[in-house]
Amino acid sequence: MTDDKIFDDNEQQLLEAMGLGENGAMQQDYIAYAGKKLDSVSKPVSREEIIDALKTVSDPEIMINIWDMGLIYRIEQKENGDVDIDMTVTAPTCPVAGILPQQAADAVSGIEGTGLVTVKVVWEPAWTIENMSDEARAMFEFF
Repeated sequence: MTDDKIFDDNEQQLLEAMGLGENGAMQQDYIAYAGKKLDSVSKPVSREEIIDALKTVSDPEIMINIWDMGLIYRIEQKENGDVDIDMTVTAPTCPVAGILPQQAADAVSGIEGTGLVTVKVVWEPAWTIENMSDEARAMFEFF
C-alpha cells in the first residue's frame, strides 16, 4: 500500500469520525495505532518521556508541537507498557488532522519499553487557544 493510499484511508476515516465523510455518519472514533504488545516490561516509561516524544510532533502549518498546542487531553500508561492517549485537533477542518494522531502514536511507540500506543481523537471539550502553553501562544501571535 502506498503512503498516499494510507493517507487517503486515514483522512477518510477521520472525516467520517467528524461526520463529514461520504456516508454522512455521525461522529465516531478515530484511532491511530503504533507499536506492539510487549512480552514483558523491564523499565516503565516515564510520563516525561512520553511528553518529550509528543513534543517532537508539530503542526507543519504553524510549527508548534502538539503538546504545547494543548492538543493532548489524556495520557494513560498501563503496567504492560501500553499507552492510551486522547487528543484533539484545532478544528475539524484542520488540513493535517489526518496525520497528527498517527505521528503522535509513532513518536511515542519509538520509546524503548513502550508497547501498543493508541491515540484517539476526541471532540469534547473543543480545543481553544486557551489550551496552548504561554510559550506556544507567544509563538502563535507571530502568525
